[in-house]
Amino acid sequence: MDKIIRCITSDGAIMASAIDASDIVFTAKKLHNLSRVSTAALGRLLCATSMMGNMLKQPDAFINLRMLGDGEMGAVVAVGDSRGNVRGYVQNPDCPTTYYENGKLNVSQAVGANGTLKVMRDYGTGDPYIGQVELVSGEIAEDVTNYYATSEQIPTVCALGVLLDKENGEVLLAGGLLIQLLPGAYDEAIDRLEQNVAKLEPVTTMLAKGMSILDICKTALDGFEVEVLDENPVNYVCSCSREKLERYFMTMSDEELRTLPDESGATEAVCQFCNKRYVFTRDDLEKLIAEKNKD
Repeated sequence: MDKIIRCITSDGAIMASAIDASDIVFTAKKLHNLSRVSTAALGRLLCATSMMGNMLKQPDAFINLRMLGDGEMGAVVAVGDSRGNVRGYVQNPDCPTTYYENGKLNVSQAVGANGTLKVMRDYGTGDPYIGQVELVSGEIAEDVTNYYATSEQIPTVCALGVLLDKENGEVLLAGGLLIQLLPGAYDEAIDRLEQNVAKLEPVTTMLAKGMSILDICKTALDGFEVEVLDENPVNYVCSCSREKLERYFMTMSDEELRTLPDESGATEAVCQFCNKRYVFTRDDLEKLIAEKNKD
């Protein structure tokens, strides 16, 4: 079962979040039939989005991250709620996979280093906050770090990882770590954190060693007294439903609705996030039209 944790140092200087999202990324790969590099890119963004969403305090709040570079992958999108549950998709799930000389997946080439990362936070008030920054690498973690530094002026360390089986490309492990300096952090704490971060192993390496997400946070915050704020399970969760589609159809004109059915007399809608298919017959649409016009 995937889990997410949030910790804070007892002096209030540093906040850290960590996630084991192995099942989430495994689910995403299966749902979207992702290539290896698309799995790595979406998996990293899902980890980041889960941790960022989990920081939101309002129960109905959600966050949307959209990364669009000039690579073959196209848009990479992830949406998370305040509990850390996430969903996402890749515009080109079959994006060709290339590797660096050290054998690691070249996510930067697939995503593209030229483009933008757009972050939208909706606190349930109908007035979302939107921030956008230029990509710095297309490797995801560096771009999230840059977003916080540029758009929110919060010194941040972000580490994200997806480990795939070299033989069959299946997801073995996936996780992330997000560390932020809080207002009033003193120089000694900053220096100590920098030393810790310099020694940190990749997140998937720590998970492979059997370290828990709390162990990962404590390793990153070595030398500090760490308090756990919350820890909870997280999942790949899609919020699509037939009812939501019906509400959307109700916003369309009668003429538009009547043009939707094809030669078979039906129209089909497919969710981008989970690939679930919803079929509406001509009779279904006529019932919606009647409902819409009954007042």
